[in-house]
Amino acid sequence: MSQMQSVERQLREMILGLEIGPGERLTERWIESRFAASRTPVRAALLRLETEGLICRDGRGWTVSPINLAELEQIAVYREAVEVAAVRLTCLLEDRSAVDAIEAMLESCDAGTPREEWRRIGMDFHIELARLSGNEFLFRAVRDAMTRLSRARWLEVRDEAALGRAWAEHHAVLAAVRVGDAEAAARLLSAHIVGSRNRLVTSLRDDRRGLRARGFAVVAA
Repeated sequence: MSQMQSVERQLREMILGLEIGPGERLTERWIESRFAASRTPVRAALLRLETEGLICRDGRGWTVSPINLAELEQIAVYREAVEVAAVRLTCLLEDRSAVDAIEAMLESCDAGTPREEWRRIGMDFHIELARLSGNEFLFRAVRDAMTRLSRARWLEVRDEAALGRAWAEHHAVLAAVRVGDAEAAARLLSAHIVGSRNRLVTSLRDDRRGLRARGFAVVAA
């Protein structure tokens, strides 16, 4: 792995994991010191992260992009299109036994599972379901969309009832896929994505003052 790739990967992980919060300023000098990297690979890594929308230029420095509520709405529309297309392809497969692994992933969560693990598995559900379609482009599209959503999902306030509802919806989608019912799987997955978007945006909008107090930037558009 090159120095540029190493800096890019570590910065991305810090941003997506909220170790560096939305709206926080970055300087090339700090990054060079933090990762013992030279200026050229640091700048190249920053340009890569800029194309992903994770950071933006701020004068002579950089700023971690704020959580954008309008963007979350757009991602949901995009997800609905690509995930529904993927699940329809999966339902056409003769052998759909691979859903067992996704089912086991969901079943691994219980009352003692850390909330962070629930969130990770919730995201992996969508990525792995898209992988089953066998379409690499749809799989990558879903993976990239879930990556863009990850920062916002870490900030979402979800109680046990909300998590239980999400898991029930996941199981219902898998049940439809298991029997090859493409129409039911598409309908259930679409409703789940729309409902998740509504809950996420509402949670962030209601908690904007608290998020600002923690130093996290959330914008409406």
